[in-house]
Amino acid sequence: MSGELLPTSSRVPGLRTAMGFVVLLGLVSLFSDATYEGGRSLHGQFLRILGSSAAAVAIAAGAGEFLGYAVRLLSGHLADRTGRYWALTLIGYTINLVAIPAMALAGHWSLAIALMFLERIGKGIRNPARDAMLSYATSQTGRGFGFGLHEAMDQIGAIIGPLLVAGLLAASLGVPHGEVAAYRRAYAWLLIPAGLALATLVAARFLFPRPSELESKTPRVGVRGYTRAYWLYLAAVCCFAAGFADFALMAYHFKANSLVPDQWIPVLYAGAMGVDAAAALVLGRLYDRLGFRVLFGVFALCAFFAPLAFLGRLPLVLAGLALWGVGMGAQESIMRATVADLVPRDRRATGFGMFHTAFGAAWFLGSALMGMLYDLKLLGVLVGFSVVIQLAALPVLLAANRAHKAQPSAQ
Repeated sequence: MSGELLPTSSRVPGLRTAMGFVVLLGLVSLFSDATYEGGRSLHGQFLRILGSSAAAVAIAAGAGEFLGYAVRLLSGHLADRTGRYWALTLIGYTINLVAIPAMALAGHWSLAIALMFLERIGKGIRNPARDAMLSYATSQTGRGFGFGLHEAMDQIGAIIGPLLVAGLLAASLGVPHGEVAAYRRAYAWLLIPAGLALATLVAARFLFPRPSELESKTPRVGVRGYTRAYWLYLAAVCCFAAGFADFALMAYHFKANSLVPDQWIPVLYAGAMGVDAAAALVLGRLYDRLGFRVLFGVFALCAFFAPLAFLGRLPLVLAGLALWGVGMGAQESIMRATVADLVPRDRRATGFGMFHTAFGAAWFLGSALMGMLYDLKLLGVLVGFSVVIQLAALPVLLAANRAHKAQPSAQ
């Protein structure tokens, strides 16, 4: 009968097994983030050296994110329809990780941007399937904690990668072979963590061939599809994303205004990733206790990163990057945990795909606008747009919270 609790078909593996799966996927993300976040910390400066404009950097960053997020709608639906979660994850990671070291071969900024797009597309292919598998395990560890732990491990790699390339740049800049060769060498070294990530992923595939067994198949009462709360939540997240500038634009600003030497820009990025990791763990624990209320605080706080990052000198820039890091940590932990709580398991990969596609579209449009405003030297307008559009998320999030509370219990 509809709405009844049905017995599970088999015994669900224990907490230790679920935690092992979360940790193993966390190691994959650690190595992969060392690869593409190391590369990401170089993109803005490298494109400028190759002759790109600020608008091209911002549009490329936003368009790359949009392409990666748009692919997730298709890949998430495909994962749910076929059940080939591992196949899509493996294909996506391979494309995602090979594209970054290949930046060492780029001789023109247009080719570098094409590789940036390819890397984002690979990430788009793998993320919904991976997040769906991860959500099965987090049903036992706690949604917020499981996604938060995964993000924290992810960001350890995001710290290692930029620090690695910062050291390589410090050793190479100023020598006779020039700036371009120094950046190429830094990109090439990222082939090592890329290989480690793929090796760990293959091991995970053989150790956990059926991750769906980590979650009970008992249906959730009253939840049959995408609810009003889910759609309102997507709208709130889009407001947040539209005002959330990409680091590439901030790096362009730092270099253009000589705020810090080139080799220190990746270090700033690494510091922001450290804040991201700590925030993901703390916010994840708070989410398991407080639910939606944590999102309100994050959205309100992070709205003020732009005035600090774009209008201040170095001390205020550091504060702005710290707020930016908190927003990144929330995006990859509690925002994903919320999707898992709002969507039933048989539609979860598609739910993640729609979530990321909406986020990416908003990020692209916002990034493109902010890049053009920057080229027009309208920094005040850029900052005002960022703050206002992010604060506009709060009333929409409140409506989503009320709609969620009005639903029948999920248990």
